Amino acid sequence: MRGVLIGFTLGVVMLQQRASLPGRWEWAALGLLFAGLSSVIACAWASAPAIERSARDGRSMGVRTVFERVAACAPHVAPAILAGAAVVAGYAYAAMRAELRLAETLPLAWEQREVTLSGYVRGLPMGDRANTRFLFAVDADEVRQRTGVKRFPSLVQLNWRARGRGAAPPLAPGDRFRLTVRLKRPHGYANFAGQDTEVSLLERGVRATGAVVPTAAAVRLPGAAGGVGAAIDCVRFALRERIEQALADARHRGIVTALAIGTQDAIGEGDRIALRRTGTSHLVAVSGLHIGFVAGLCAMLTSWLWRRSCFLGAMLAARGRREWPLVLPAPVVATLAGAVCALGYAALAGFNVPAQRALWMLVVTSMAFVLGRSVAFSLVLAWAAALVSVVDPWAVTSAGFWLSFGAVAAIAFAMRARLRARADIEAQIDEVQAIRATDAAWTPPDEPPGGPGRSRWRSRLARARAKCADAVRAQWAVTLGLAPLTAYWFSQVSLVGPLANAVAVPWVSVLVVPIVLVALVLPAPLDALAYEVAHALLEPLMRLLHALSQSPWADRYPPRPSLWALTSALAGVAWCLMPRGWPLRFAAPLTWLPLVVPCVPPVDPGSFRLTALDVGQGASILIETRRRTLLFDAGTGPESSNAGARVVAPYLRANGVARLDALVVSHGDADHAGGVPAVLAAADVRQVLGGLPPAHRVWGQAHASGAERLRCAAGQRWQWDGVTFEVLWPDPGPLPTRSNEQSCVLKVSASGMSALLTGDIGASSERLLVRRGTDALGADVLLVAHHGSATSSTEPFLDLVQPRVAVFQVGYRNRFRHPHPHVWSRLDERGIALARTDRDGAVRVTLEGGRLTLERYRQTHARYWMDR
Repeated sequence: MRGVLIGFTLGVVMLQQRASLPGRWEWAALGLLFAGLSSVIACAWASAPAIERSARDGRSMGVRTVFERVAACAPHVAPAILAGAAVVAGYAYAAMRAELRLAETLPLAWEQREVTLSGYVRGLPMGDRANTRFLFAVDADEVRQRTGVKRFPSLVQLNWRARGRGAAPPLAPGDRFRLTVRLKRPHGYANFAGQDTEVSLLERGVRATGAVVPTAAAVRLPGAAGGVGAAIDCVRFALRERIEQALADARHRGIVTALAIGTQDAIGEGDRIALRRTGTSHLVAVSGLHIGFVAGLCAMLTSWLWRRSCFLGAMLAARGRREWPLVLPAPVVATLAGAVCALGYAALAGFNVPAQRALWMLVVTSMAFVLGRSVAFSLVLAWAAALVSVVDPWAVTSAGFWLSFGAVAAIAFAMRARLRARADIEAQIDEVQAIRATDAAWTPPDEPPGGPGRSRWRSRLARARAKCADAVRAQWAVTLGLAPLTAYWFSQVSLVGPLANAVAVPWVSVLVVPIVLVALVLPAPLDALAYEVAHALLEPLMRLLHALSQSPWADRYPPRPSLWALTSALAGVAWCLMPRGWPLRFAAPLTWLPLVVPCVPPVDPGSFRLTALDVGQGASILIETRRRTLLFDAGTGPESSNAGARVVAPYLRANGVARLDALVVSHGDADHAGGVPAVLAAADVRQVLGGLPPAHRVWGQAHASGAERLRCAAGQRWQWDGVTFEVLWPDPGPLPTRSNEQSCVLKVSASGMSALLTGDIGASSERLLVRRGTDALGADVLLVAHHGSATSSTEPFLDLVQPRVAVFQVGYRNRFRHPHPHVWSRLDERGIALARTDRDGAVRVTLEGGRLTLERYRQTHARYWMDR
């Protein structure tokens, strides 16, 4: 059974790695393969008795055909065949679910068009009155009649910004509206070693994103949405509002909300950083610990009530009925009640992956208990993984799936021998106690002075020590087991995590969580008092975590490992967690060495690698030589999409760039300079160059970080590892008046390859550069100026540059309509290889074997949900 369940989950995982969904012939091949495997298994089961009789009688079966031979051998390979059939079933199931979900696709003709939709608010709205983000369930029949689109997206994600000086109306789950919106297909950043937001939207069923048109009237429709999902959303919303009302402006209000209903959008940025750096982010997610606590509490309460329900049985005894505890045993009723309460709390928490994992493990264990079966822990975990994959096939693409199951598996693997030994000891203790109970005159030969009382205290002390040792070993197992996974998913390993978790886990689990859960069922104003007590208990803990997070050795950011490095590290974890006496346990850390090796190969001497990141409507280009790195622009800041913190800084960490030898800020526009603070916080920046006026805030940020500051000026020139860097614009002296014309133009040259980074210069700056007639403009790779606007990339300028590759850094369906069609055709007619980040994702240009190589992320890392 384990092989079948693991095989099904593996099939789901395999489908999520596909660049396209199965076609007609592949579906036929899958059907034939599944039918063949099923036939072999059925034949094996049917022939098993005959084979056993033949073996017992010493006779030959007279096997003649190939199929009969396979059938005769099938009983010996049946588990492998069954697991193979499960892999095919999981693969086909995930493909079928993907086909159904992708069928709801916004037609290209309807992107950015105003369309009126009727529907209701779903889930919990996020943000404030000035900018609210929410899910909107569309009335399918009405929109089909209005647009003529048969499978219009049934769920869209919208932003509702304040209109003029007014604010968006307060939104609550179930509220019905008629809204005029502009939509586009789900689209997210696509970068090497980056998080895929498109698959997370697909997982939630969001098939279009957009914004409410501020100039159109929004009509609130009468009535409210019904159904179980809407009712759960309303309860969650009411609880969130109650917590915000009770705690008002409390500093850690968001953590209390996360512990109560699983939503983390209200957690402050300072608390979020402290939790991440100390490795305690899992505490604010409704995890298996919370589900288990709710189930255990409800089971104990139900058992207590059920055992004392005899008075009901006495009332029914006159009618010839038995007492209730005799009809249904209290343990069975308590187990079922605990599972039901766990289901309710998981729904309240939004059915996140850790909650689903704990819920399914509890359900499987409860069913086994009710049926009187014993089930191994590994089988319970396999059932949970398969059931999570059935409910949500895209859960396997999230970090939460692997971290949640990895933590539980590490604890079970580390504790298996210790729990077995403790069970043997407890069995011996029970045997001794049984003998003592039957023979009061008997005393063991090693009875200590002081009699049985002192022996009992020693036994209790030994058990307490054993429990503490188990807790330490479990924490050690989780720390070791999750370190490679967090390095792979987040390029981060917390060094203070074991210490922080040793304090935070029992503090939150024993003190904070029970009070929060009790507050959920208390009436007002008692619930507010409970929330305040929980917040007061969080205060000292968060002070400790903030202090630990501010330490320079709190965490490290290893480069994102390759799959083989991750596999090696996980094997080393299993090796290290083996029992004492296992050979060469001291050598296990050697298997972790590949974690510090970047998966991107080093740059050859005398060459460089250019990576244009997908930062939306902004710019950020990383130049890497053999031992040096330069970042040209830092993307947008918090005022917009904050690509500096969400894309640029994580990319630097994932690629092992802990030091930037130079950060060039082309000019002061927010889409180029907004992400500078995030970059300065993520890497040790040695020097900041910029085409910026003296009063620009970037200079102050660079000074605060200790970086050297230097204004870009034509004529500046330096060389790293055989690669030459030369500033071509602006000229020394006063900067041009217009911000775009202040852009720093940088030429990077190496043997066989050169690149020209132009910022946002316009036609006037290009004419001045062309008038000088310098050969320095010639380049193989051109970062197209001003994102391809009509005011740049003039014909004389392109004639002088003569690029072989041109890169446009633009946002998907951006409001400026960049790149301009005339600029695109102007470059395309010259036979230049064109790349744009909104369609291709991040773009990487290298020199391999003397040839210029252009790598587009959405081609080399394609998944079936991209551009669908």
